Amino acid sequence: MASAATELDVDGVKVRLTNPDKPYFPKLGKDGTKGKLVEYYLSVAEPMVSLLRDRPVHLQRFPDGIEGEEIYQKRLPQKRPDYLQACTVTFPSGRTADTLKVTHPSAIAWAAQMGSVTLHPWQVRCPDTEHPDELRIDFDPQPGTDFSDARVIAVDVLKPLLDELGLVGYPKTSGGRGVHVFLRIAADWDFIAVRRAGIALAREIERRAPDAVTTEWWKENRGARVFIDYNQNARDRTFASAYSARKTPIATVSTPLTWDELRDAEPDDYTIVTVPDFVAGRPDPWAAIETAAQSIEPLLQMVAADEERGLGDLPYPPNYPKMPGEPPRVQPSKKVAEHWDEDGNRV
Repeated sequence: MASAATELDVDGVKVRLTNPDKPYFPKLGKDGTKGKLVEYYLSVAEPMVSLLRDRPVHLQRFPDGIEGEEIYQKRLPQKRPDYLQACTVTFPSGRTADTLKVTHPSAIAWAAQMGSVTLHPWQVRCPDTEHPDELRIDFDPQPGTDFSDARVIAVDVLKPLLDELGLVGYPKTSGGRGVHVFLRIAADWDFIAVRRAGIALAREIERRAPDAVTTEWWKENRGARVFIDYNQNARDRTFASAYSARKTPIATVSTPLTWDELRDAEPDDYTIVTVPDFVAGRPDPWAAIETAAQSIEPLLQMVAADEERGLGDLPYPPNYPKMPGEPPRVQPSKKVAEHWDEDGNRV
């Protein structure tokens, strides 16, 4: 039997909450209901809204809990509460859509009410959706590696490199097996430039730890290494936001950390049950990110240096149009040798 609907006062905005006792994370019992997820999001709403403010956001929804159907929703429904705001974005296909724009905690509460476990923001702010203000680094462990490998690379390789470049990165757990690091940047460059800057940074990490790190787009070439997903800086690629819950049995959370905290972190320690007290018990490690609009010129210089070495662009995801200077999107094992020259060009 469905539990009774209720109305929440979210900083002066009335948000309707239906069926709060519905199980979303069955393994957590009473701590894993829809109501508890909404309660969790309200507990972290202040720092979360600050980080998401004016960003277009996609929603990863599980209206019947994480064991039910998954809906990845990019567009706001036409019928929606008046308190929600929208942001128009352009996808790689050229099509546009009105997405959720977060301006108030009520937007996050509404998203959770709609079954959204995870919020996925773009790296831009409305109305300027053509110039990212974040460069995002995604350490994605491949088979044979795990969170501890990603953590070591982030702390012992990336952090010293950023220090050398005079850049500040803000790390968080992904909520899964990976590590994310965000660089807040000035919104002076387009997606292509920011993505190329991310590739240059990833390549330098790979040079410093070649046995542990790969930038290989094709899975068959990655081996037991941590993949740096440089394409997360392309248009319409999104990350789980800081403080977002994830689709895991214990409702892990993508949690902002200090570099020292990351060194000893275990991702399962951060859940919708534990994170509220953890956040309340120490200063916000990302508090200064809003004033950290950095230049990517040091990274663009690395792009130029790579080009002098003969290292150009890398493949885009398959749903993107062919991009200028991009190498062929052909899986290496599917290449027919006589159709390619020694530089990897089709003949």
